[in-house]
Amino acid sequence: MKTRKIAYLGLLIALAFIFSYVESLIPVHSGIPGAKLGLANLVIIVALYTLNDGDAFLLSMIRIVLTGFTFGSMAAMLYSLAGGIMSLLVMVAAKRTKRLTLTGVSVLGGIFHNVGQILMAILVLDTPSLVYYLPALLLAGSLSGVAIGVLGAAVTKRIRKIVIW
Repeated sequence: MKTRKIAYLGLLIALAFIFSYVESLIPVHSGIPGAKLGLANLVIIVALYTLNDGDAFLLSMIRIVLTGFTFGSMAAMLYSLAGGIMSLLVMVAAKRTKRLTLTGVSVLGGIFHNVGQILMAILVLDTPSLVYYLPALLLAGSLSGVAIGVLGAAVTKRIRKIVIW
């Protein structure tokens, strides 16, 4: 990796970590367990469109592990890993089709992050009835995906003007 790219990746990791911390300070009382704003996903979507897929995956996994050990629990980290992996796989596939805008890809990421977490919770807790939370989480994931996508598109547009690998 070039020095600039390593520095950029380090900056994104730090930014995602900070956004995760800030989000942990914001009380979200939506009535939907597990629903969050997803601020750190802004950094992930920007990485997906300014770096290669592998670098975006690395960034996402590092952020989840760092955040899990620092602000969460092993259970929370397990759910985040499931959601993060599923989300990133779907976003990479959607991005490669070139049929969706960055915002559309972000919406899919928000939706599938919640799907991954619910599937993991069903497996870990052996409670299939958790699927009933899915409609509310899909709505929350869609709304946060739109917000993150709009912001991500604006940030990515500016970064592409100044970053040259």
